[in-house]
Amino acid sequence: MALAAGVVLAVASAAAPAYAQSAEPGYDMKLLAKAKADECFNGVGVVYPAGPPCAEGQAKVNQAYVWGLTKTGDDVWFGTGANVHCLTTGATIGVIVPVVNEDWVCEYGESQIVKNDPEIPVTVGDMRAPQVWLYNAKTKKSVNKSSEITRASADDAYRLAHTIGLRAAGNFKDVVLLGGPTTDQRLNMFAFDAKTKRFLGSHTYDEYGNIRTFLQHGKALYLGVGIGRNGALGGAVVRWTGSKSSPFDFVSVGDLPVQAADLSVHDGRIAATSWPADGSGTSTAKMAGVWISPPLADGAPGLNPEDAAGWAQVWNVGAYEPDRITAATYGLGGVASYGGWLYWGTMHVPTKATKVHQKLFPQPTEEAKKLQVRYTQRAISIFRGRNLGTAEQEVQLLYGATQLPVYNTTAGTWSAGSTNYTPVYGTSGFGHAFNNYTWRMAVTDGRLFVGTMDWSYLVHNLVPDGTTGPDPAEFGGDLWMFPAPDQPATAIDTNGLGNYLNYGIRNMIVDGDGLFIGMANPMNLRADPTDDMPEGGWELLSLKKKKR
Repeated sequence: MALAAGVVLAVASAAAPAYAQSAEPGYDMKLLAKAKADECFNGVGVVYPAGPPCAEGQAKVNQAYVWGLTKTGDDVWFGTGANVHCLTTGATIGVIVPVVNEDWVCEYGESQIVKNDPEIPVTVGDMRAPQVWLYNAKTKKSVNKSSEITRASADDAYRLAHTIGLRAAGNFKDVVLLGGPTTDQRLNMFAFDAKTKRFLGSHTYDEYGNIRTFLQHGKALYLGVGIGRNGALGGAVVRWTGSKSSPFDFVSVGDLPVQAADLSVHDGRIAATSWPADGSGTSTAKMAGVWISPPLADGAPGLNPEDAAGWAQVWNVGAYEPDRITAATYGLGGVASYGGWLYWGTMHVPTKATKVHQKLFPQPTEEAKKLQVRYTQRAISIFRGRNLGTAEQEVQLLYGATQLPVYNTTAGTWSAGSTNYTPVYGTSGFGHAFNNYTWRMAVTDGRLFVGTMDWSYLVHNLVPDGTTGPDPAEFGGDLWMFPAPDQPATAIDTNGLGNYLNYGIRNMIVDGDGLFIGMANPMNLRADPTDDMPEGGWELLSLKKKKR
């Protein structure tokens, strides 16, 4: 069977986009805080000159993501991640050859950080210690709290210096928690007093290897984690049992064979999306999927240790993706309960499926190699389900494909395979081929917001000269909004919320009828405010409805 039209990754060229604000007239977008240049770069492998300001070389902004984000009262706390694009290509895709262009540099093993600290692996050589920031919505001021950690003790300073990034943040009972994976694939956690803003301490968890999302519901705070080094031994949903005097206590209330990703409460249960585990190609339980907990109302309030074995997988990506090799590389991301349905979306690390296919099935000709690259790309798909875990379970594909490319491992050919779904509203990626992560969902003002990552700006730096690349009009992550459960999504903005170098909306938290939004922008060499380009580095924004 020939490949159907529409399954091929399409790209085009166009004029550069305007550096504009929100395209949706019903909302106002405002920049609240932004990363600043923090280093000087004078060539790959070269000792970093003093500055900034930089007498030698050029300014560089390492802090790239608002990776963890939480709100307590008027205070917005967030943790950052530095050069995360380099960390992903190194640790996940296995690319460790230094690269430098006008927009970013990844040094890997040539980084001065690696040369000065043998404990930092080459694959994450571009990491820098993450930062903890506090923004106050009343004073409109932001404060870097990181020095309070480094001054507290040598152990605290060491933990921060060896934390790859603060990937999750949450708060409960006047304690703010920020955590992230370590350079040796464990988990570090840092705690602050929400009232006094005082640093309470830090802790290393040997049993956990990753962290993704906190969820506060009722009288409990939950957290999704990976078990073992980088989640290799599965995952868990844990419940905080700590206090200000002992802020690092958790108990497991959900034992999963995969890393828990995002969390949401739906129909009186906790729903968790997941990332795949090793060997997921042969086990549907280890594929990226949707899991639901036992009822929160059974027994003691909320989830407790006796609920840990009662979680069930109600859907996995094998029900949609016809190519089993590609299916094993899917992740699931943002999840939210809205209008009686649970919504979720897929995530696709750029070229990850391609690398797996290339390793397992190396192609003999240049044309076959090009087809392998083309047919292993996926844009995000958006699903929703109701009556999950029951005989009346219903799952709909809202944005996606009816067919996707499948590789015949015996014949060595590609064909179109059915996804078993027909999209209700539109094509994959909300119609944008480079939307590769469904990074976050949030419900406010009766509407569901979906933030994506769009990797088209990365691609334009990678295509050979003279080759047609992505459409510049699509550069930047997208913010989409479902105005009602029975209506399709509409675009709030598809160009990075005012900065097309913002390739993704990494975080969203509700603020009344609006949102606080944390952006991802690893364009670390875009740090000159006097040129005609926007700047790299994380951004914290607010989205508010316009007053009528």
